[in-house]
Amino acid sequence: MPFGFYLIMAAQFFSALADNALLIVAIAALREMHAPSAYEPLLKTFFTVSYVGLAAFVGAFADSMPKWRVMFISNTIKIIGCGMMFFSVHPLLAYAVVGLGAAAYSPAKYGILTEYLPHRLLVVANGWIEGLTVGAIILGVLIGGVLIQPSIAQNLLSFDFPYIDTGVETISEMAISFVGGFYMLASVFNLYVPDTGVDHKALHKNPWYLIREFNHCLALLWRDRLGQISLAVTTLFWGAGATLQFIVIKWAEVALKLDLSKASMLQGVVAVGVALGAIGAARMITLRKSLRVIPLGIAMGLIVLVMNFVQHIWLAVPLLIIIGALSGFFVVPMNALLQHRGHILMGAGHSIAVQNFNENLSILMMTGLYYLMVKIDLSIYWVITLFGLFVSASMLLVKRRHEANQREHDDVIHLDDGTH
Repeated sequence: MPFGFYLIMAAQFFSALADNALLIVAIAALREMHAPSAYEPLLKTFFTVSYVGLAAFVGAFADSMPKWRVMFISNTIKIIGCGMMFFSVHPLLAYAVVGLGAAAYSPAKYGILTEYLPHRLLVVANGWIEGLTVGAIILGVLIGGVLIQPSIAQNLLSFDFPYIDTGVETISEMAISFVGGFYMLASVFNLYVPDTGVDHKALHKNPWYLIREFNHCLALLWRDRLGQISLAVTTLFWGAGATLQFIVIKWAEVALKLDLSKASMLQGVVAVGVALGAIGAARMITLRKSLRVIPLGIAMGLIVLVMNFVQHIWLAVPLLIIIGALSGFFVVPMNALLQHRGHILMGAGHSIAVQNFNENLSILMMTGLYYLMVKIDLSIYWVITLFGLFVSASMLLVKRRHEANQREHDDVIHLDDGTH
């Protein structure tokens, strides 16, 4: 891999690290405010609403200038959102601003891969990016959990800098300051991400034109027989993954009797599994073989049901690693295939914007359903059962759709020249 790829990975690592640490800190802030427990999944809802609402514009924005500049601007917006939380703006609103930065960042961080690397390296690159992102999730939730632990937080607060009044007086302020530092570090790496030399289209000033162009790209990707399958899988995966974050925390509190700090660390355990699965996929699955991993999604949903019967931490850890590994192994090839098809059909930035729109619409819907289930006090065991069955049934439908496509069009798929 060229050196610039490692700079892209470093920038992505610290930005994702901060996003996930801030989620745990924001949950703790809501609990300090004695906000209703149903507000917690709404953090993800507020974070992802920008992905859906601005989907028509962020892809064009990402394609209008060098990707490193888009990433830098986006991280600056995240820093502003983090600062808002520091100055006691409601966590839901502040996290929504961070989500605005993330929505603008995403088309650039994935789009630059297709501009910078040949498509034969896309699965490997995605394996590295997903693995590293998951590593950032692991460390992010662990750091978030550690920062809100009273004993550790008090020790950190007791540090005094000579002649400097930091203004950091509470646990929340201290935790948010650390997170802001990670965002700033990501911004420094953004400045050194290489320019790919790809021509950029000037951003169109007519918003209706951008909306029509986005709708055209959306329809184009859903009509493509390879694009629709990979898009369906990644859409389901990200919606399920976002919901699983909150399910794991609630399940750990009810079944394993863990507090928020320790329960958040189990999210990291799932992420370890995803990293292992992503690395395995990068080593074993080529772009041509990417569609063969679909049955693993069905298996993952069924294995989630086993959580209902686990009440000990020594059983919970390997189970969550298995769930994560299956997720990582099947989503990385699908992501690479989707990027490849999108880049051919419409360009990198527009393609990622379409992907983000679908995936984050799925997150809004699934976390919204989880919010309603929490609101009506549905047992976490019923939530897990419905969640697992839904994932398996959805993946089965995707598998059957793909088989139907193959029966209708038995011509050979030529990934090298982008035709089929």
